[in-house]
Amino acid sequence: MNPNKALWEKGDFTKIADTMRNSGAGLVARLGITKNIKLLDLGCGDGTTAIPAAKLGADVTGIDIAENLVAAGNARAKAAGLTNCTFKQGDACQLQGVADDSFDMLVSIFGAMFAPKPYDVAKEMVRVTKPGGKIVMGNWIPGDPTLVAQILKISSAYTPPPPEGFVSPMLWGVEAEVVDRFAAAGVSKQNIVCQKADFTFVAQCTPNEFVDLFKRYYGPTMSAFEAAGKNGKAAQLERELQALFAEKNSSNNSSITSITATYLLVEVTVS
Repeated sequence: MNPNKALWEKGDFTKIADTMRNSGAGLVARLGITKNIKLLDLGCGDGTTAIPAAKLGADVTGIDIAENLVAAGNARAKAAGLTNCTFKQGDACQLQGVADDSFDMLVSIFGAMFAPKPYDVAKEMVRVTKPGGKIVMGNWIPGDPTLVAQILKISSAYTPPPPEGFVSPMLWGVEAEVVDRFAAAGVSKQNIVCQKADFTFVAQCTPNEFVDLFKRYYGPTMSAFEAAGKNGKAAQLERELQALFAEKNSSNNSSITSITATYLLVEVTVS
């Protein structure tokens, strides 16, 4: 079993994705999508950005490594009556069956950054995007004080060290790394633009209940709790995450959690 596939098929990421819908749609609305453009959403999950893009008229293909998320995405597209949005299983490191120059736009929001071979991912993204087309990535930033980097920082203290040769997905949030990876794929540095942007999670529950969603449904956090449990430290991990979520919550409604996280927005023009 591909370990990356196993990680993202663990639990049910749709429970977390439900808290990301508004920001996902807002991001897509700013991409300048026009009717009938061919768009690939890589690492699409169950369609947080793919479905809003299809609603704007794009011809959307979503590719994700997790088969349960592909099935959930197709179900969501069908329920929305979208015949221009199809989800398929695939690996961002090697997009088998996807021809060169297939898409006008490629979008990957907190998706392809988690694939284990970043230089292969950059090469594949450039390969399948048409000349003159655009690649848009949203990547979490290492060491950032907002939510996601801090979840990973806390969790990593409870998990075994990564295997030799492991490349942190968070390096996709470092501009110099992004430039190097796309330059190696043949993109001119002047065609790569990076800027910080915000993404807000909105959960219809308390911060502690939101932590519980991560604990039960988010693969990386589930793995952290499993490792912590073996050392009798699961309760300690939970307390740390609860304190983090309470600190970052900006909602004044006790039954809603709203947490904004900063990410690196990458825009690449393929020549």
